[in-house]
Amino acid sequence: QVQLVESGGGLVQAGGSLRLSCAASGLPFSRYAMGWFRQAPGKEREFVAGISWSGGNTYYADSVKNRFTCSRDNAKNTVYLQMNSLKPEDTADYYCAARKGTVSYSTYDYWGQGTQVTVSS
Repeated sequence: QVQLVESGGGLVQAGGSLRLSCAASGLPFSRYAMGWFRQAPGKEREFVAGISWSGGNTYYADSVKNRFTCSRDNAKNTVYLQMNSLKPEDTADYYCAARKGTVSYSTYDYWGQGTQVTVSS
């Protein structure tokens, strides 16, 4: 059974930082591209960042470029999202997702339950 478990969310002031983690189990993690998505209240889910199976390629939404960094540790079956210079508009539930093959901006095989991030102004 595949499980993706996010952690690290919370409440932070604007300008602050958070580091999200997503621990994967039940799948050959090093063969899967990983993605981070977010969904704010009343809005559609949107792509935030993605990382290739090797970690050699990363992809970001324009809204988070130069502020967020996606990385992975295949030995720990974990993917991370380092979020710096947070803004109130970053407030959302954040989800990690796994996809066999290459990074996609929308289609993934498995999804986590999400972790809430709230940025106060």
